[in-house]
Amino acid sequence: MPQLLANAFYCGSPGQSWAGLWSHPDSKATEYNTLGFWTELAQTCERGLLDGIFLADGLGVSDVYEGKPDAMLRAGSFVPLLDPMLLLPCMAQATRNLSFGVTGNTSYETPYLLARRLSTLDHLTQGRVAWNVVSGVLEATARGVGVQNQVAHDERYAVADEFVELMYKLWEGSWEDGAAVRDKATRTFVDPARVHAIHHAGKYFRCDAVHMSEPSMQRTPLMFSAGASAAGLDFVGKHAECAFIAYGSPDFARKQVRQIREKAVAYGRAQDDVKVFVPATIIVAPTDAQARELQREYENHTDGAGNLATRSQLIGIDLAKYSLDDPVPSVQKTNASQAAAAALTTGAQKPLRIRDLMGFGEGRDLFLVGSPSTVADKLVAWAEDTGVDGLNLIRTVEPKGLQAFCDLLVPELQNRGAFKEQYAPGSLREKLFPGTGGRVKSTHPATRYGRGNAR
Repeated sequence: MPQLLANAFYCGSPGQSWAGLWSHPDSKATEYNTLGFWTELAQTCERGLLDGIFLADGLGVSDVYEGKPDAMLRAGSFVPLLDPMLLLPCMAQATRNLSFGVTGNTSYETPYLLARRLSTLDHLTQGRVAWNVVSGVLEATARGVGVQNQVAHDERYAVADEFVELMYKLWEGSWEDGAAVRDKATRTFVDPARVHAIHHAGKYFRCDAVHMSEPSMQRTPLMFSAGASAAGLDFVGKHAECAFIAYGSPDFARKQVRQIREKAVAYGRAQDDVKVFVPATIIVAPTDAQARELQREYENHTDGAGNLATRSQLIGIDLAKYSLDDPVPSVQKTNASQAAAAALTTGAQKPLRIRDLMGFGEGRDLFLVGSPSTVADKLVAWAEDTGVDGLNLIRTVEPKGLQAFCDLLVPELQNRGAFKEQYAPGSLREKLFPGTGGRVKSTHPATRYGRGNAR
């Protein structure tokens, strides 16, 4: 099988997917607001040859559960929350090959300003940046930025489509390669004839300006996105180079992988133009018994209300309104994440009740517990079955959980030829797609806006 890819899945908060685990004695998550926390994380990931750190984000404090933010606040789940873009430079300085996926919101950012920030990060990291394109799921965010109601689900993807089109124009079309000549003899830093203003007048955005950054190593950062609804799949198939899917059952994962690849082909791209990642909780210890003991420990520290509040935030449904023995409500259309809603209902491995979403254990994401050989057996078989390319490793008790993955599981996977033994050279895109030279593939829509020597 191809070698597995792996990212550490984090946000700038004490906790996220498994609420409450920051309270475990071995957790350092209470130090989330220190530089040392993030540089240590980055160095651990690089020691284990992980591909990157994937930084999720939210622009509001969720008040879906019980109609108030209390459960999220008590659990430290996605709140308090640091700006992920400010975390990248310190982690990049502490590493050489590790890459970083950072979330940027197309509903509340402006393309002109976000394009410069991402170009800056790509410069400072020497091409180790991916943009995770999200359109937002929280009504709280809309209220926080002064909007009465957030845009409806499918229209948010239409907004995102025009947003990234303008970003491509700025990144690919404003500066020719070599425009920054840096000629001390003539005292010319930039050749004005090779820099061009972008004139965009669309349904949602206008821009008449030169991109403020000269081209970075990748020009367009690697594109990362998620989506399982019709609108979401269409966006992923057109734009994403890496896709993040909701898990559910193996059948559900296999279906999502197939749909993404079919959409890519429909847009004139190749099936392997998109790498597909799945969320995975992995607890590995020297023996199966020790791993199961860790699982029991973590269960004692998880926060049930926080877990329900986190799920409520993702799917846009107040789970506090249901009895714990009620099935997870099957709502086909929500204004939040339809992928997450489907993974918990029609795509689940088994029928789930509300109480199943409270604890720490199987039933939501890919959840593997055991010795290195036990976990490797299941993981390799699962990846071969579903066609998934990589993992977004869900935080448990850190850094202990991540260290165990790097020190115990990675060597076992390497022995099976299922994990790399060294980093490939070059930018993030070159590492994942050798032969591209670091720029988007010719089949990607960004290339339509290239200028001069860029294409």
